[in-house]
Amino acid sequence: MTIKQRTFYILRTAIKYVSLLIITFISILPTVSTVITAFKTKEEYGSTNVMTLPKSWTYLSNFVTAWKDANMGLAFRNTFIILVFVLLGSIMFGAMLAYILSRFKFKGNELIRNLFLFATLIPGIATQVTVYQIMHSLGFINTMHGYITLMMGTDVISIYIFIQFFENISLSIDESAIIDGCTYYGVFFKILFPLLKPAIITCMILKGVSTYNEYYMSNLYLQNKSKFVTVSTSLYTFTGPYGNQYNYICAGVIITILPALIIFILSQKQIYSGLTQGAVKG
Repeated sequence: MTIKQRTFYILRTAIKYVSLLIITFISILPTVSTVITAFKTKEEYGSTNVMTLPKSWTYLSNFVTAWKDANMGLAFRNTFIILVFVLLGSIMFGAMLAYILSRFKFKGNELIRNLFLFATLIPGIATQVTVYQIMHSLGFINTMHGYITLMMGTDVISIYIFIQFFENISLSIDESAIIDGCTYYGVFFKILFPLLKPAIITCMILKGVSTYNEYYMSNLYLQNKSKFVTVSTSLYTFTGPYGNQYNYICAGVIITILPALIIFILSQKQIYSGLTQGAVKG
């Protein structure tokens, strides 16, 4: 290796690692700032900058206040109910619809696929007036079942993920099962559905994260905050026209992060396996 090549290699390596350090710093800075602010008293937050360490790391009053005043116990319960039904409904409807579109050839099959693709290109905010009118006419405003139905019906990505997996499963499996007397329902539920584990994990992660973090639609359609508060809307308690109580907000943010963090740590092997297998399909 010549001196010029060695210099170029060292320079390229240095740029790569410096870029990684800068990106890492930018990524973790909001989290670090949130943790620091969560342990500050109201007086500390008002008299110091966001990166000044708190005087005591055992000051937990912010967490207690955030839990009680934001009614986070009810928020977690509502969010858990929403997640269970939305994930179950999205996975089952998405998998069954993908099974029909991939296994049965009929007039309009391609049209339906193209319509789903077209729907993903339309910004969600552009259809909110129409969606709100439909929800209002059905009496779904300010109801848990209405919000769950809405969230289940907005997952086109899962359908395409399942279609890709079905297209990589040989049709001979279906034909052999049908020859042996199995019905189409049996083929789907007993044979094909268990093979979709990587796709199911991938869809659960994508849909679960988006539903857990959803603020706009939960704030719009679950208007009774004393009854239908969710994790994403509970922290709105500490905002107002005269200022925001960021020490309580940051404490609440940490509380909402902990369940997702625990689930990720306990299930990271399955998560990585599902995402990796999902990436190589198609």
